[in-house]
Amino acid sequence: QTQLVESGGGLVQAGASLTLSCAPSRRTFNSYTMGWFRQAPGKGREFIAAIRWSGGRTLYSDSVRGRFSVSGNSAENTMYLQMNSLKPEDTAVYYCAAQTTYGMNWYDYDFWGQGTQVTVSS
Repeated sequence: QTQLVESGGGLVQAGASLTLSCAPSRRTFNSYTMGWFRQAPGKGREFIAAIRWSGGRTLYSDSVRGRFSVSGNSAENTMYLQMNSLKPEDTAVYYCAAQTTYGMNWYDYDFWGQGTQVTVSS
């Protein structure tokens, strides 16, 4: 059963911006770490960013630091990913996930959404 729902994906041109949202569907994730991952065709799942509701700590991968920003509304358990200066290599299915600890390893995340497609044309 899907516990998280992503939205906001689409087709954009290089240089454009896009905001993804992630909301819980069946439960709350208070005190969890919420993360964003992406997976391009033929590649593994890549960590993008994470935010921990308790304390507001954030974590970014080197590939998106400075271009992407993760934020959220802890009261609603809703997380956002603001993506700026998009590049064709950002094309992937983007997933949100939740875990009880804090980090960037996908195998530590216990709950996942079904993903939303982001396509960046050159």
